[in-house]
Amino acid sequence: MTLPALRFQQVSKRYGAASVLRGVDLELGAGECFGLVGVNGAGKTSLIKCLLDFCALDGGSIDIFGQPHHQPAARGPLGFLPERFTPPYYLTGADFIRYLLTLQGLSYDAQAVSAMLSALDLDPGALKRTVRSYSKGMTQKLGLAACLLARKPLYVLDEPMSGLDPKARALLKDELRRLHQSGSTVFLTSHALADVDELCDRMAILHDGAIRFSGTPAECRAQYGADTLEQAFLTCIA
Repeated sequence: MTLPALRFQQVSKRYGAASVLRGVDLELGAGECFGLVGVNGAGKTSLIKCLLDFCALDGGSIDIFGQPHHQPAARGPLGFLPERFTPPYYLTGADFIRYLLTLQGLSYDAQAVSAMLSALDLDPGALKRTVRSYSKGMTQKLGLAACLLARKPLYVLDEPMSGLDPKARALLKDELRRLHQSGSTVFLTSHALADVDELCDRMAILHDGAIRFSGTPAECRAQYGADTLEQAFLTCIA
């Protein structure tokens, strides 16, 4: 039997007296595209920080392809792009990509880098410029390129569409579909429910630190008697 890519079991997290995750249970199948949605402060980023072992759990467990998440080797198959992506301002785009690939024992393939930049609509000339000169959209594209070039079995993308213009959003969706079709697992958060509806096999609604719904976007609309995912979401968290 194939191990799930991610398994969250009764995950709890507190910051002082505030409980931000309250017994979260989620399971992502290998090769699945899964969307996590919720309002600001619902606990999405805290759940990702727990997954990456950036903070300790107060209860429960997380497994990555069957391995406990706190073991460094467990995170080897995982590529991550944070919501607030800020590369070192003094590096050029090429230096940044080369640095991240080197950290993972991968070589810099100029042809692969060029193809990825084209797929994300980032001007190849940006590779020679320092990141301090980049716009928000260019910076996001650079982060996505560095993340996706690693060709991981699992990608965790926190608001990957942030700062992208309509063309870049459409191109990124195409790239995520290619990853999905090639067998990679994609776990993304998004405030754009239309993107989740379009891309994801399944989704979960996290609200006030707890899972309110888990299933397909179609099941979400049906369960809440809504024509759109946005309407279903509003009913779910009411």
